[in-house]
Amino acid sequence: MSSSDTSPSGIDSKPLTGFDPAFRPANDYVQGLPDTQNLRATEIQGACVPIQEVGSSNFRLPLRFRMDDGKEITLEASIFGGVSLQADRKGINMSRIIRVFYEHRDEVVNFSMIHTILKDYLEKLDSESARLRIAFSMPTLQKSLRSGLDGFQYYDVVMEGRLNAQGDFTRMLQIGFVYSSACPCSSDLSEHARETRGVFAIPHSQRSRARVRIVPNQDDSISPEKLVGLCQHALATETQAMVRRLDEQAFAELNGTYQKFVEDAARLVYAKLDETPGISAFAVSCSHLESLHSHDAVATIAKGLPTDLSGGMDNYGELIC
Repeated sequence: MSSSDTSPSGIDSKPLTGFDPAFRPANDYVQGLPDTQNLRATEIQGACVPIQEVGSSNFRLPLRFRMDDGKEITLEASIFGGVSLQADRKGINMSRIIRVFYEHRDEVVNFSMIHTILKDYLEKLDSESARLRIAFSMPTLQKSLRSGLDGFQYYDVVMEGRLNAQGDFTRMLQIGFVYSSACPCSSDLSEHARETRGVFAIPHSQRSRARVRIVPNQDDSISPEKLVGLCQHALATETQAMVRRLDEQAFAELNGTYQKFVEDAARLVYAKLDETPGISAFAVSCSHLESLHSHDAVATIAKGLPTDLSGGMDNYGELIC
């Protein structure tokens, strides 16, 4: 026997080879593969304690969405799927998070579909709670203010579901909405300089962003498009996709008519959400990316959502636009 046929421990072994593209494993070979993540509890490294959430983040695939006019569109989505892990288990079958989702990839995305996937997670990964988050960018044609042109506006949308061992299912819908905010204080100071000293001054305005998070009380009680419409009515100064000189002048007039501090913006959206049926809880976070200051003005306001679910207070970095 040559030395190449013997391992350092003296046990006979076959010479090592490279990848064989023709190899097709038999079923008994597959069944004999090591299952390291499901080792007994004595193999756990570190503390034998439960893990609140473990899963796969940012796996991407095209998914189907139905718009309010009934048309279906396919958009690229980024998905997070996660489950809880008991203290006596070393790990989960991580790829199963993605494989289970792929079983539903041809369905139209809605909260009913999310609920079904979460139930599959609890069953197939033997977990007590699960969360699924689907993020995508929703295109909508926006009409220019006066010139009659069309341009695509995009909205960041997140649909999220949570399911616990008692079968309680919680929905969450979130959008990002970009608007302009003209400072009322700067406007008054500019007018004061003009009236008292004849000095030409321009009040400052800036691109701003709202993160609106709601808990729908039914699967189809409110859509991302309807939520965008609520923000458009509440804030009135959405940034524009297509602009000619007529539109730029109109936008300046809008900013002069609808001046607002960040506190005003948060309360305006709050008032609109509070009067809308189908919403059981909500939170609004706004950030005005100041052109005067070297920092941002921010605010969060919520109804019925605890701080850890509201999207604030320590997460304003998401509101850069």
